[in-house]
Amino acid sequence: MNDMPNLSAAGLEAENTGATPVMAQYLQVKSAHPGSLLFYRMGDFYELFFNDAEKAAVALGIALTKRGKHLGQNIPMCGVPVHAADGYLQRLIRKGFRVAVCEQLEDPAEARKRGSKSVVRRDVVRLVTPGTVTEDTLLDAGASNYLAALALNRGDGQLAIAWADISSGELSVMTTTAGQLGADLARLEPREIVVSDTLLADHELGSALTQCGAAITPVPAIRFDSISAERRIKEHFQVAALDAFGAFGRAEIASLGGLIDYIALTQVGRSPHLRQPRRETRGDFMLIDAATRANLELVRTTSGDNKGSLFSTINHTVTAAGTRLLADRLANPLALPAAINERLDAVAFFHGAGGLRDKVRSTLASAPDIERALGRLSVGRGGPRDMAAIGAGLRVAPELAALIGEASELVPLPAEIALDCAALASADETLGSRIMTTLADDLPLLARDGGLVRPGFSPDLDEARALRDETRQIIAGLQSGYAAETGIKSLKIRHNNVLGYFIEVSSQHAAVLQQPDFAGKYVHRQTVANAMRFVTLELASLEQKILSAASRALALEQDIFSSLCEATVARGTHLSAVARAIAKIDVVSSLAEFAVRSRLVRPEVDGSTAFEVTGGRHVVVETALQAGAQSFIANDCDLSADTKRLWLLTGPNMAGKSTYLRQNALIVILAQIGSFVPAERAHIGVVDRLFSRVGAADDLARGRSTFMVEMVETAAILNQATERSFVILDEIGRGTATFDGLSIAWATVEHIHDVNRCRALFATHYHELTMLAERLPHLANATVMVREWQGSIVFLHEVRPGVADRSYGIHVAKLAGIPGAVIARASDVLKLLEDDSNKDKRRGLVDDLPLFKAAPIPAFSQPRSGDEPLAALLRDINPDELTAREALSILYDLKSSLKAVR
Repeated sequence: MNDMPNLSAAGLEAENTGATPVMAQYLQVKSAHPGSLLFYRMGDFYELFFNDAEKAAVALGIALTKRGKHLGQNIPMCGVPVHAADGYLQRLIRKGFRVAVCEQLEDPAEARKRGSKSVVRRDVVRLVTPGTVTEDTLLDAGASNYLAALALNRGDGQLAIAWADISSGELSVMTTTAGQLGADLARLEPREIVVSDTLLADHELGSALTQCGAAITPVPAIRFDSISAERRIKEHFQVAALDAFGAFGRAEIASLGGLIDYIALTQVGRSPHLRQPRRETRGDFMLIDAATRANLELVRTTSGDNKGSLFSTINHTVTAAGTRLLADRLANPLALPAAINERLDAVAFFHGAGGLRDKVRSTLASAPDIERALGRLSVGRGGPRDMAAIGAGLRVAPELAALIGEASELVPLPAEIALDCAALASADETLGSRIMTTLADDLPLLARDGGLVRPGFSPDLDEARALRDETRQIIAGLQSGYAAETGIKSLKIRHNNVLGYFIEVSSQHAAVLQQPDFAGKYVHRQTVANAMRFVTLELASLEQKILSAASRALALEQDIFSSLCEATVARGTHLSAVARAIAKIDVVSSLAEFAVRSRLVRPEVDGSTAFEVTGGRHVVVETALQAGAQSFIANDCDLSADTKRLWLLTGPNMAGKSTYLRQNALIVILAQIGSFVPAERAHIGVVDRLFSRVGAADDLARGRSTFMVEMVETAAILNQATERSFVILDEIGRGTATFDGLSIAWATVEHIHDVNRCRALFATHYHELTMLAERLPHLANATVMVREWQGSIVFLHEVRPGVADRSYGIHVAKLAGIPGAVIARASDVLKLLEDDSNKDKRRGLVDDLPLFKAAPIPAFSQPRSGDEPLAALLRDINPDELTAREALSILYDLKSSLKAVR
């Protein structure tokens, strides 16, 4: 590993004085990887020593032992079996560790030949980090595993982020800003971010990086030098210029080069298959910040569960690659009307072809994960089953193309499906056929286990296997041939450790083998009592083949598999295109299936600022209600710019205001990922940024109260929302004093109306705000309807024009189980507060608020005749100076005095 530093011989000798040869080698390898746990291969175990062992034992819950001494101290040690290493790696990676895997690079027998003190050659073959894992056991099959790199060009101040999923080959880059970095990281959700150590010192950048939850890996700034980075990119893709990939800025080149450099570093020289870098433009996608993603529960609920999220509700994909692509689309809604409508055309095609959709989905169910299988093969960690997956995928692809092609004779194919179908039809069936004819039906997990090549594929391999597995039959056949040739029926082929295989005949038959007819063929080797032993060149050659048959068979299989891997990886670009087409067909047919099951309609999406939804529904809530045999109340919403683009929504808690806000935001997202939407009709003008300020939570780790978090999120909306944005806000200003909160909410409404001029829904309990509709021309009042019935309220969940007459908070408190005495008293206080005709009573309300009036407590401050001793006793007590024992004693005295008085 050329990029890793090594200790000099003199330095190693000084540091490892007194160390055994094995431990000296361990310390040398460890010195090159100080930030990683070192998995040091020793036979069938990966061993860890010193601090690594102590950390791993705690993290993995395994026993910590010791192995000899170093510098007079016991050497802590723990280990994990090689065959179970993936499970332990998974646990360590999830806990934020990096692991350097050090393998044995030669057979121990070779080391022994060099001398008794020689140790087996070992070196690190890979670094396992959160962003560079490829094994199925370490990955979520339905989620991308992004490694990101951030670079800043000091010359023009441009900031860029590049990201890759080396398990699938995806590679992209885009420019960003310090203010937008948090939103970009929120949509990517990288597992690991590589960044120049100098950038971490920037407070704003460092804050955004630490908040995203990814593992941060600082590297020297020289790794992001744009000139060196450009050279690395060209070398990796074997091109003379980057023009064919796009017009990259220096910061983008630096981030791409730094990313590729880190990948090469962790893979120790192996080059994973990466697709050509795709340059993203910010205007192509809707921006959604981290707070909004969390509020809308796009991929997980606020409790952290996947179930109940929007993604879990809409996901009907049947392939792992399709699941990842759908998740990626949900994280990155488009902002280009033409591209959105191309996706909608594809969904509409399958929506209207139920029979075809069922056949396609049934065929897709047998499609393996080509992307990740190719990713593992390209870095030398793929096995026979990965190769079989690619073969099966190449067999499924033309089947899908044929199915869709038949339908195209009746209905023209949308442009997107036509492109995917062309990619499927071009699947390399020659490679697929080679894979299927090469590999056996029952495959081992690892190539080194053998048994992966189909019988009959290679005559040499079949011969080696026969010698390995059928030695007795082969020897018996040879013995029969010799007996027939010589006429000696008692001739036997035997074996011992001295002569190996030999022919044995009785002394009286030995003369037959020494006749001129057999001269030179049967060579005398040994005479024993009553028998003579001979050998032939054929038998000696067979013996050598038998002795080496097992290793020869395994070597032949390895060669065949390696050749197959080279041919497959060489077709990486083609295979990626096929895999991507399968995933896209899965996504659009899945969304069509979702649309049919959930009664969705195709939205009208264009470049206007319209927002008109008729009969809109919250698809997640509706799905949950349907599971309980309940129905969802649909509602309309019209925020088109030429009417009332800002709605002020009033109504009681639990009436459905938050649900209404969220459902309209989710309709926007579904429309712009290219999905049908839960409504009777929808016209959506493309949204550039979506903001949500719903719910209440503090951020104690950063020293922020609930109200402070609310204000930070509101500030982001007011500072960033444009005329093309969509905003939902719920209860702005409720976390502070009434007049402060009302003032903030009032000013916020005015700013959104006059400055941001965006489409917005603003839910509030400040009924005073409804007066703004009289002077703000684009503000409309709406309310969630309720009905009173026999002293209780019934929530109708209907949104209508108008204003709520009151908040019904006391009714909701009663439903929550607040004690009756508190409810009654609250009702009395509310009447006084709402009574404008009696300001004197309201002014004196504070003096008349004994909330515990219903349960009076005896007061010693109002002594009756005979109570003076008690009052005197209480006056002499200083509670702050009492011990617990003294306080208990006084309590008994008070009780006795009270009895005496009575």
